[in-house]
Amino acid sequence: MPTDAKDLGPMPTHREEDEAEIRQQIGNVAEGIRAKDLDGLRRLYATDVVSFDVEPPLQHVGIDAKLKNWVNAFAFFQDLDYEVRDLTLTVGDTVAFGHFFGRLSGTLKNGTATSGMWVRGTVCFRKTDGGWLIAHDQVSVPLDISSGKGVTDLEP
Repeated sequence: MPTDAKDLGPMPTHREEDEAEIRQQIGNVAEGIRAKDLDGLRRLYATDVVSFDVEPPLQHVGIDAKLKNWVNAFAFFQDLDYEVRDLTLTVGDTVAFGHFFGRLSGTLKNGTATSGMWVRGTVCFRKTDGGWLIAHDQVSVPLDISSGKGVTDLEP
């Protein structure tokens, strides 16, 4: 007996498909970090990405500058994990943005296990050649204004 299309349930909208792809891209970033896979990470970012990362300077421009931050982070860890929580996305036709909490943790090169710290992340995507690439990201910790120091012991 032929299946009627309406028996399959509602078809996902174009926007829902894009959001699912972007969520997968965020998952791919986490997987790339866990694997220390710079080539895999390179494929997720626009070549002209601008990153406001936790490491100085104020901005890192271009894919090589962005990946250098990961090279620096990977140098400290024997193995690592990256967790994303509370990802919220807004998706348009050619641009999308989201925010989340992220935590880098693992075992340091000296064998010390660390639970890491939670950071606030913002990520902006641009649709390029039919796929979603990260065009901008920003990672930060709250600032204690009275001491001038970052607050790194907060949890979502």
